[in-house]
Parts: sequence; C-alpha cells; structure tokens
Amino acid sequence: MNLQALQPLLLVGAGGFVGSVLRFLVSGWAQRIDPQGGFPYGTLAVNAIGCLVIGLLSGLADARGVLGPEARLLILVGVLGGFTTFSTFGYETLGLLRSGAALPAAANVLLSVGLGLAAVWLGYGIGSTR
Repeated sequence: MNLQALQPLLLVGAGGFVGSVLRFLVSGWAQRIDPQGGFPYGTLAVNAIGCLVIGLLSGLADARGVLGPEARLLILVGVLGGFTTFSTFGYETLGLLRSGAALPAAANVLLSVGLGLAAVWLGYGIGSTR
C-alpha cells in the first residue's frame, strides 16, 4: 500500500484516537451526575455534544468550504466518529431493558435521538449562516 492510499486511514485513525480519549473524559465527567449509574448521562451528553459539533462543522463546511477532504476525514470521520457513542447507547439501553428499567430505557432512546437531531439541526443552522 502506498503512502497516498494510507493517508486516509492514518487521518481517520489519528482522529479516532483523539475522539475516543475525549469521549472517555467527557462521558466520565457527565456521568458524575448519577454516580450509581441508574441512567447513562455520560453517553447522552457525548451523543448530544457530538451531534451538535458534527452539525456545526458540516454546516460551516457546506456554506463556507472551511473543511477540505483531509480535514473532513480527520475531524468528522475520525474525531467525531471516535467521540460519539451510539453503539454504547444501544448497549446501555438494552442493559436498562434487561434490568427491567423500561421507562429509563425509553427516556434514553427519546432523549438521545431527540436531542441529537435537534443538536445537528441547531449546529447546522449556526454553521451554515452566511
């Protein structure tokens, strides 16, 4: 594999490392709201923040051309892909359901999806304003 073909993988990998570390730190901080772990606030916070940032940066990129292809790979795919945690969201929601906590599970689904979509919409609107 030549260096040109390897570059996208390195950009996504480096960004993913940064995003994963940030997810760990932000999620841990947010989860302090509920130290007993009755609700996955850390995952909710990371998903909402990640959705807001991807909306904002996508809006800026589309409206103002601020991100080139390499920056998109590094930031949008790598950093934000490593930062957002919908796979963890699914796992934690299933765990709530399996433990008989149907109402918190439903709240997690509704809040994660609702806040995520609203945050992408808000971020995109802010980012695409000329």
